[in-house]
Amino acid sequence: MADQAQVTSFDALEIFRAHLILFLSKARLQVDDAAGEIRRTQGWLQSDQRLYWEREIRARRRALDQAEAELLNAKMSSLRENLSVELMAARRAKKAFVEAEEKLLNVKRWSRNFESCVAPLAKNLECLRGALDHELPKAVSYLLEVQKALESYAEIGTSRDAKTRPPATEETARDPATTGAPQP
Repeated sequence: MADQAQVTSFDALEIFRAHLILFLSKARLQVDDAAGEIRRTQGWLQSDQRLYWEREIRARRRALDQAEAELLNAKMSSLRENLSVELMAARRAKKAFVEAEEKLLNVKRWSRNFESCVAPLAKNLECLRGALDHELPKAVSYLLEVQKALESYAEIGTSRDAKTRPPATEETARDPATTGAPQP
């Protein structure tokens, strides 16, 4: 077994640590964006969409009442025999009203189910947030400590080699076999 570790590049550890720090900052932003998107979607669903479809139901109800009143007036009027325009308008208004009621029911159902559907995924997101806030910073610190330990180890090895090597002369400086440089 070798008496020394053969560490060739401390830069690789530093580059990896820098990339890890960069990943950590970008991942935190993405997790924050995802959590914000969950909150925005829940607010949109529970307030914006519910209010929108409640207003639509009222507006479509008024349109349906007006169309039915026009149809009734046309039926009562003895002057008109063709009621197809009024019938079609009343059917269209009724269809729009029913559609708005269905949309509101869907929104209410989605609002009730939102928490149960999203909660497991949001919990995973929070676990990831915990790892990003606690575990990865520890890993970055650990990498720094490893790098320092390896650098100090290399300095000890270099100073030990310098003490055991004979001083270089002009002949040994030119000869790769005596300098320890790899031979081709």
